[in-house]
Amino acid sequence: MRIGCLQFAPRVGDVAGNIKRADAILSRANPEDLSLDLLVLPEMALTGYNFKSLQDIEPFLEDKDSGVSCTWAREAAAKHRCVVVAGYPEKVHGPSASSIETERYNAAVVVDGAGKTVTNCRKSFLYYTDETWALEGQGFYHGTVASLGTKTSIGICMDINPYKFEAPWTAFEFAFEVLQAKSNLVIMSMAWLTRDEADEFFETPNQPDTDTLIYWVKRLEPLIRSKNDDEVVVVFANRTGTEDEATYAGTSTVLGIQNSCVKVYGMLGRGQEELLVVDTSSPPCAWIRHEMT
Repeated sequence: MRIGCLQFAPRVGDVAGNIKRADAILSRANPEDLSLDLLVLPEMALTGYNFKSLQDIEPFLEDKDSGVSCTWAREAAAKHRCVVVAGYPEKVHGPSASSIETERYNAAVVVDGAGKTVTNCRKSFLYYTDETWALEGQGFYHGTVASLGTKTSIGICMDINPYKFEAPWTAFEFAFEVLQAKSNLVIMSMAWLTRDEADEFFETPNQPDTDTLIYWVKRLEPLIRSKNDDEVVVVFANRTGTEDEATYAGTSTVLGIQNSCVKVYGMLGRGQEELLVVDTSSPPCAWIRHEMT
């Protein structure tokens, strides 16, 4: 499978500028790199992430059928003839036209190569930034995306963590569900932070943040322990850059987990803004040694 992760530095509230940034990265990619099966964007990629309140994010909430992010995803999917996964802030109006009730979710739309929406996933485990405006989703997505031809699980950033950071570390809620669903593809759309100061963190923009990568791998421990003969490909599509006090860790990575081994098919540095393209039919570029807890 040929997989692309579009890592860039969106600016909160700058939708037009963020679209230009995403388009510019795709336009300067080698044409052969755009022969993809799957393209994954970060969490809330075109709106930015670090909104402070419901009032701040309200103008940027989108309908899944006509919103800016979903429209961009459909156009990109049709243009590149691949599945596109893009995070966005969703609004859902009440059941009747006269209803004033609106539900809001941190979501990700999945669009096939014909530009048709396949499914809409909602973040279930909210980070404190999400809690100011979003409702919890009703569970992680597990299903078959026909054009990818494999059982797929999708999460959004915090979904990989213990619930509210209150559940035991070993609950591994997301990873155990992936095992139960027997998925061979895991997609994570992310706006993952680092606690390091931005100036120091981005002194080495081309280097991955190994602390972040190792943490992600640790949260997949049940998949590693399973000793499954069938490979599970895991896509971490993160963003980079800063928004006010928030510094994002970049390090978008595609892994393969098989027979308790963790293969690295490709990764980006913490500050790089570019398209990571990997082919999982090719040999991995590295391996990660993971010690079980």
